[in-house]
Amino acid sequence: MTKPFLKYTKDDYSKMERRILDFWDKDQTFQKSVDNRPSSKAYIFYDGPPFITGLPHHGTLLSSIIKDVIPRLKTMQGWRVERRWGWDCHGLPAEHFVEKKLNLKDKQAVLNYGLEKYIIACRENMIQVGSLWEETINRIGRWVEFHNAYKTMDADYMESVWWAFKQLYDQDQIYEGEKVLMYCTRCATPVSKAEIAMDNSYKEIVDTSLYVNFSLSAESCQQFIDQLDLNLDTKALNLIAWTTTAWTLPANTALAVRGDLEYVLIEFEQQFFVVASKLASTIFEDLDFKIITKFKGSKLAGLKYKPLFENQSELAHRILIADYVSDQEGSGIVHLAPAYGEEDYELALKSELPIVKNIDDYGCYTAGNWQGENIWQVDDKIIQFLSEKNLVFKTRPIKHNYPHCHRCQTKLMYKAHASWFFKIAQKRQAMLDHNQDIYWFPTHIKNRRFKDIVKMAPDWNISRDRIWATPLPVWRGTDPVSGQQKTIVIGSYEQLKQLSGTDLEDYHRPWIDNVTFVKDGITYKRVDKVLDCWFESGSMPFAQYHYPFENKASFEESFPADFIAEYVGQVRTWFYYLHAVATGLFDKPAFKNVIVTGTLLGSDGRKMSKSLGNYTDPLELLDQYSADAYRLNLMASPVLVAEDFIVADKEIIDKQRKLDTLRNTLGFFLLYASADDWQLDIEKHTQPPTDLSNIFDEWLMANLSHLIEQMNQALEKYNLPVACKLLIDFIDDLSNWYVRRNRKRFWKTDNDQDKEQAYHSLYYSLYTIAHLIAPVCPFLAEEIYQYLTQTNDSVHLSDWPSFSFEKPKLIKQMSKLRMYVSSGLALRAEAGIKVRQPLASLTIYDVDIENLDFNQEMETIILEELNIKQVILESASEFKLDLDTKLSLDLQHEGLIRELVRHIQALRKEADLEVSDRIKLSLNFSENLNLKQAITKFKDYIKSETLVADHQFGLQQQIHKHQRIVKMDQSELSISLEKA
Repeated sequence: MTKPFLKYTKDDYSKMERRILDFWDKDQTFQKSVDNRPSSKAYIFYDGPPFITGLPHHGTLLSSIIKDVIPRLKTMQGWRVERRWGWDCHGLPAEHFVEKKLNLKDKQAVLNYGLEKYIIACRENMIQVGSLWEETINRIGRWVEFHNAYKTMDADYMESVWWAFKQLYDQDQIYEGEKVLMYCTRCATPVSKAEIAMDNSYKEIVDTSLYVNFSLSAESCQQFIDQLDLNLDTKALNLIAWTTTAWTLPANTALAVRGDLEYVLIEFEQQFFVVASKLASTIFEDLDFKIITKFKGSKLAGLKYKPLFENQSELAHRILIADYVSDQEGSGIVHLAPAYGEEDYELALKSELPIVKNIDDYGCYTAGNWQGENIWQVDDKIIQFLSEKNLVFKTRPIKHNYPHCHRCQTKLMYKAHASWFFKIAQKRQAMLDHNQDIYWFPTHIKNRRFKDIVKMAPDWNISRDRIWATPLPVWRGTDPVSGQQKTIVIGSYEQLKQLSGTDLEDYHRPWIDNVTFVKDGITYKRVDKVLDCWFESGSMPFAQYHYPFENKASFEESFPADFIAEYVGQVRTWFYYLHAVATGLFDKPAFKNVIVTGTLLGSDGRKMSKSLGNYTDPLELLDQYSADAYRLNLMASPVLVAEDFIVADKEIIDKQRKLDTLRNTLGFFLLYASADDWQLDIEKHTQPPTDLSNIFDEWLMANLSHLIEQMNQALEKYNLPVACKLLIDFIDDLSNWYVRRNRKRFWKTDNDQDKEQAYHSLYYSLYTIAHLIAPVCPFLAEEIYQYLTQTNDSVHLSDWPSFSFEKPKLIKQMSKLRMYVSSGLALRAEAGIKVRQPLASLTIYDVDIENLDFNQEMETIILEELNIKQVILESASEFKLDLDTKLSLDLQHEGLIRELVRHIQALRKEADLEVSDRIKLSLNFSENLNLKQAITKFKDYIKSETLVADHQFGLQQQIHKHQRIVKMDQSELSISLEKA
């Protein structure tokens, strides 16, 4: 069936996008794109949900665009891709958001406020920003199902998390224990190192570091002197230990040195000190000291020293050997407060050291001189106290990076804390093995960053001392007869109901805290911890289905996922936790393919910040330019290969120009197709043209075929930047080479067969490009497709193009030819000669000349592009061009006429004439012999180029409706024209 073309109406780009959004909405195109594909060919995509407390920003839009591009692509390739939105609702981000709104300063304030009121406030706040997200995600063109979004706070989701915990517990993969963890005193809970690293929550601060004198006991002092055979008459010998955390000193129970490290005994002002040999000159800088002897750290092992504060028992206050002691900074002697240091704690357990816990959950001392005071406020008091006892050798300020809570920004302490742990060590090898089944893009993430994270990961602390999260499903009671503690882990609400007779509407705290039960004479109460929200996130693949209580087959058929994507910080968080849970529960990886992006930065290269004003609001960019340009800019950028990338408005402007080039090419085609009444035959023209006789049509089809092949290779590897670059290059080839070189074939030729081939080739290229750009630039793809098909069908319901037209030699020839042209144009520019001015010749020297087998048609292209009369091809060992810039009189005349034609064409455009309109033309000029000769000589060329039906050339000619005066060859020339 044939049909005429509608005239192209080029809307403002953002207006066009909103029109397309309205079409998709009314047409239900997204749902059709899912329903049109068979359920037997499912492509499973996991959408890592954002925190519902946040608002869309450049980072979340980046990952959202990737999560739209790949599903659109896979849909066009024949897959059924269901896309369900989800919300992270639990954990510190949500709690901190609510506490700020309620003006609650810390966890104790929350408890005073009342858990029930607090939980209700949390739930209410979790549903307030959903509509804003939906509006923004819709505006960037992402298709996702919002109305059926899962929420981690939903009872069904939480029950699946309980099931997972019980499964792991029953398999001896979860245990309760005590470890030194990063701990927030404001939030009164441990936090994970992964969270701190993910958000780069280290801040540069200035602390007071101090060198503390620890005096050996009299007996140990003599023992040390004797074993080194020293001739010293002293009972006082000090070991100098260095610390940046004075608040830990009241919990000191030991010192540590390294056995193989060299230490020195120093005399200074009739006192004796021990420090690492390498650090002595730094510690005693500008002081007159004397080295008495050198020795290995092993000589200090077992010696005892006097406590700074209380004596913590006979087992305390001794010197231990530790491999982790370094002589790179400090003094080479480490003070141990085992409850507040990871390595100290492990060493204390091995050495049977007492572990002093003198700080409560809120960072306040529970005993001693500073009882009730907060650790972050007492360093100066402790330093003053020790100084008065002559126990401080020196102090100095130190600038260093220190971890802070990723939500409330409070400084973190390390604290020995009872928690529940996932045995990562037990599953480490399986996790490493399953990593080999995952395709990572970029590929280096797989066996470097992710592998290293798994290899070095400690057991995972999966419990938190907070409130708004999935409650820990552990009930505990004490046997009244034996006094033994018994534990029951609950894996479902039904199991809890059978034990307690209780069926809750809401299984959050505080309602779940009130559920107790008696079994075998033992009363069980819930352990009042909650689960890490990352354990919930890691459970997302099955918990979103309420597995195994519902949708059992649906989950099992969809696991592992085919694709996920997030920024690089999620490698050690969501990706890692998904992998750990999937390995622990199912002995499989959680996903098969993953894209890891870098981090987006502000225009100044720093982290994006409203206060710095270093970025433009994304919604403003979408309206000012377009969602397509915004999407293309990100998908073509280095951020897709996990590198950091600056979001600069000028880059988006550049991509907008590329897309406008494609829109202009569409406009060019529609303009001539409608003016020429070219009849579209859908069945014929949506297939590639055959029996081509024009070198440009052949090249265009070969280039298009090559583009599809290369894009398929890139997209198979999830390499979006390469795929986007291929598209951008082809758009440039299509517009600035094919269309520019073939304009005349669309309106000036009398060869109907050649014209048909030109129309068909350009139509098919635009039609195919509409499909190829559809995943990345869905709006422009839709506009092109609907104009070309003259329907309201959607390109996104079409199949991915499959087309082969192999002409590798032609592609190479044309590439070389264009290189010659660009090099020749550069020579013209250096010589200051415009392209409109013809030149005599160009000589090309190139080693490839003989192999290229250029024909006359190709040489003609060089002649026309460079506006020269002759091209000379010479074989040579190195590439060189020689441009003849001498101008004969004939060449000067031809240059003048080309300049004149340019002015006439500009006046035609000002007159708003159609490309096919013929004109009356008058040229009125003075007696300039040179100009007159040129016009006379090239009269027919002028008439042909500008579609002249009637003309008058010479002095005092008729003045037509549209006129302009130009200066040519040092004379004034009046041009006037009107439609004939």
